Amino acid sequence: MVPAVDQRCHHDPVPPDVPRFLRLPDVAEILNISMSQAYALVRSGDLRYIPVGGRNQIRVEASELEAYIQRMYAKADKQGSDLPLEQ
Repeated sequence: MVPAVDQRCHHDPVPPDVPRFLRLPDVAEILNISMSQAYALVRSGDLRYIPVGGRNQIRVEASELEAYIQRMYAKADKQGSDLPLEQ
């Protein structure tokens, strides 16, 4: 049985019903960030992507997004309680 999304551990793999490639608006929605923040992630190289089509459209493989999330969890775990909590 696959746990519900809100019950997943941060190390679970990408669920099988998620498409292989995500559009940047999908990435922004999943991470609950703005489109400009999502663009900044790919421009900085923090989030790997592929260009598709002739209009510089961006696609992020779901496994790359999951890998990014895992790196951020590892970074947060390493920093521990040094980070202030959001209000």
